[in-house]
Amino acid sequence: MYKTFLTWLIFGATLSPCFAQKIDSVQTFPVDSAGQWNAKEEIPKNKFKPATFIVPVVLMGYGFAAVYDHGALKQLDVSTRAELQEDHPLFAAHVDDYLQFAPAAAVYALNLSGIKGKHNLFDASMLYVTSAAIMGVSTHFVKHGVGRMRPDESGINSFPSGHTASAFMAAEFLHQEYKDVNPWIGYAGYFVATATGTLRMYNNKHWFSDVVAGAGFGIASTKIAYLVYPYVKSIFTTKKTDHFTIMPFHQQGETGLMLSGRF
Repeated sequence: MYKTFLTWLIFGATLSPCFAQKIDSVQTFPVDSAGQWNAKEEIPKNKFKPATFIVPVVLMGYGFAAVYDHGALKQLDVSTRAELQEDHPLFAAHVDDYLQFAPAAAVYALNLSGIKGKHNLFDASMLYVTSAAIMGVSTHFVKHGVGRMRPDESGINSFPSGHTASAFMAAEFLHQEYKDVNPWIGYAGYFVATATGTLRMYNNKHWFSDVVAGAGFGIASTKIAYLVYPYVKSIFTTKKTDHFTIMPFHQQGETGLMLSGRF
């Protein structure tokens, strides 16, 4: 049990800087007279802040170091797995297959209950999809590039943990949307994501370093999505206002309506 406690302590310590981030200023969004969001307006562009990527880079760096290490880091992977399997050899709860999506589901549940986040549901959905695409592509290529054997020897795609990456991607998504409303809502998502990673180890599907690196990939994917999405959105929208006029006309025996204006 000492090693299990140590595992949680190390994992929690690496994530604690995420909880200490400063809350950015509240951003407002243009609405029309009916209170509806104006889809043609650009959402505010976020500035790239290298400091916000320190935590995910450290988590990913630890994972890569452990993959090729033959000393203490590898021993921690082996001893953690041995401890978990010794205490729970028949553990086979697969709630982690669904728990990874819980923080993202919370964003929609909160919106539908009237607690609005930073973005409207359309933009929030596109941000989540963008995050998932970045996470999916990056973890896919790394899994096949590294080719690490899973602890249960069921495949050579152990590094990094995709379930954990998905969970922390969703947790960062929840954090980004609600950190200005109530920071504890976002923090709750990280606890759920940590539980997902822990269950992956209990199910003997991943090494400790797989889970740590997965957390880094997930957090980084969402942070990148929030940086690039406003620029992608601006390509497909325009700030020009549509003006048009409909006028009746009669010419050479023909009568009808004439539409003119700028689109």
